[in-house]
Amino acid sequence: MGAKKTALITGIAGGLAQMVGAELAGQGFEIVGVDYRATHDKLSYDATIYKANYNKTMIEDIFRRHRPTHVLHLGRVGNLKVRMGKRFDLNVIGSAKVMELCRKYEARRLVVLSTFHIYGAHPHNHTPIYENEPLRAGSAFPQIADAIQLDGQASIWVYQHPEVQTVLLRPCNVIGPTISNAMSRFLRQPRVPVMIGFNPMVQFVHERDMVSAIMAVITGEAVGVFNVAGRSPLPWREALDLAGARQIPVPSNLASLILKVRGAFRPVLPPYLINFTKYPCIISREAIREAFGWEPEVGDAEAVLTTVGKA
Repeated sequence: MGAKKTALITGIAGGLAQMVGAELAGQGFEIVGVDYRATHDKLSYDATIYKANYNKTMIEDIFRRHRPTHVLHLGRVGNLKVRMGKRFDLNVIGSAKVMELCRKYEARRLVVLSTFHIYGAHPHNHTPIYENEPLRAGSAFPQIADAIQLDGQASIWVYQHPEVQTVLLRPCNVIGPTISNAMSRFLRQPRVPVMIGFNPMVQFVHERDMVSAIMAVITGEAVGVFNVAGRSPLPWREALDLAGARQIPVPSNLASLILKVRGAFRPVLPPYLINFTKYPCIISREAIREAFGWEPEVGDAEAVLTTVGKA
């Protein structure tokens, strides 16, 4: 028999983490899930679930008890409903604690989930953006500031602590029928505002492909920072056409105000995503293909259609 493999997954209340857990359980891993939120869904596989903050004492008790061989830190918090101080503690302080516990309890491999939002959407962005390029995202929005700090400390950790084989992933817009993030919810809206004069190319990666990317890196051997993107970008308005949303043209200088007002009544894009519907941010997936042989299977158009229940 092979050595026991235990995967600790943060963010287990989320759809993506639960799908990753199912894949790992199918490969013989013992699954330990942790989330600061309650996990209401009954999982289709055996798992030990804890409700715990990533920056508190209980997370070390979990590491000590289960001694995970593989850690998947998928629990980055972008939820606008979480107050700024708590979000910083979870995203930045909590992530640093999870990484240090991986070293202390001798986890073999660690995957940290970041986001392509840290590159920023900018009118002067070239195409595509590679992993070693400067980050244009500003710190005006706390969600982006947290993500930049999380990503920065993980990027340094990759090379400072080779004893823990670490991979940092920067996916583009992850969407799908079981995902409930901001972009997936926005695409499901019957009416959406679009800014007059703007129609940038956008990238999506289907939830199924995101799971396969995470599986490729957690069971692989390479370390480093890797973008994750779908097969081919789409114009923003074409994506909305595919979603079946009625597009309501608005002046760009009023977009933030309109989204803020609408956000009081229904899900809308959070303010930090507005620039991504104005300017391009197209990332390369060349590095992850070369290191792990990973390629997406679902086209971006199909990803949109499945997210809104049309395929």
